[in-house]
Amino acid sequence: MGSDEKRGLQTEDIGFAVLVVLITLAAAYLLAPYFGAVLWGVVAAIMFQPLTARLTKQMEGRKNLAASIVLFGLIALFVIPTILLGISLVNEATTLYQKITSGQIDFGRIFQQIQNALPRRVRGFVAEYGLNDFESIRREFGSSITSGLQTVAGRVLSVGQGALSFIAALGVMLYLSYFLLRDGDRYGEMVRTSLPLHADTRDSLIENFLRVVRATMRGTVVVAVVQGFLGGLLFSVLGIEGALIWGVLMGFFSLLPAVGTGIIWVPVAIYLFATGAVMKAGIVVFCGVFIIGMVDNVLRPILVGRDTRLPDFVVLIATLSGLELFGLNGFIIGPVIAALFIAVWNQHRDRRQAKAAVAEGSPIPVQTEAGAAKAVEEAVAHPS
Repeated sequence: MGSDEKRGLQTEDIGFAVLVVLITLAAAYLLAPYFGAVLWGVVAAIMFQPLTARLTKQMEGRKNLAASIVLFGLIALFVIPTILLGISLVNEATTLYQKITSGQIDFGRIFQQIQNALPRRVRGFVAEYGLNDFESIRREFGSSITSGLQTVAGRVLSVGQGALSFIAALGVMLYLSYFLLRDGDRYGEMVRTSLPLHADTRDSLIENFLRVVRATMRGTVVVAVVQGFLGGLLFSVLGIEGALIWGVLMGFFSLLPAVGTGIIWVPVAIYLFATGAVMKAGIVVFCGVFIIGMVDNVLRPILVGRDTRLPDFVVLIATLSGLELFGLNGFIIGPVIAALFIAVWNQHRDRRQAKAAVAEGSPIPVQTEAGAAKAVEEAVAHPS
């Protein structure tokens, strides 16, 4: 009888586990249309819930008021400027596209000017490999640029046509952010206690997840915004066409380690030098190396500190793959998945070492949560 009861309990447990998995997958499918809105709502709560908690304490426990103040601050500082930037970007992309199609911007002439500025030996090398067919280059390069500009305009136009969906997604994000800012501690504790993991593993992974999200937002988004702003301002002051577009592109490429904003300002400096604007070319190179380039070296350690130490090659691959799979949301999802992947395998390694120590009769070192987090951080910084 006892054996039958035990078998029945095991069957019920398995059935309940299957039910939990199926209901969770159904909930994920239900949220899929608003995945981006939910993601950014959670990210906003992770970033600003500590600020909300401090405001709540100063306001003698008035959580609703504190969460409302933080939410309106987010709207004023991030949401409205982003919308205005998108509108300006579309206007500039449209203007640049019209100039290219009308012939005001002629890529064949630009490449001819660059070739004329090259040394004779380099010009011979270019001719030898057939790179002086400027008409073909103009068609290929020009069509790539125009298709890119059409894509930018088309995407924003689609947002305008689907204004109701955009407003709904924005509303979901802000609504979710409000409740997570107000009751984030309670919801976080519910998630923490519901995860079917050992307490030490669970707490270490959650801590690592929060650390990576905060570090990604502080050290990546802030640096990207500053570098893009400085690059766009530099190009605008120098009178370079499409300064806003180039600034946005510099901010985007700053997400990629090693290459960064140089993808944009180096070719621009070469063009300026080739067309005889030596002074402007020198200013672009100086500002690109010593101002825009140094932002990453100066700001990132201040904003991030030792919060995350993923190797550059991991960040590069994870960011590119994340952007490819998840769009703009991928620059957060990619590094987070990579960091959790490394953390999980570090936990697996620690468990195997602990079992080996038990088998050999050696004492097992006791790790506090802070010590475990530090060990994960060091392992990520110096993977074996």
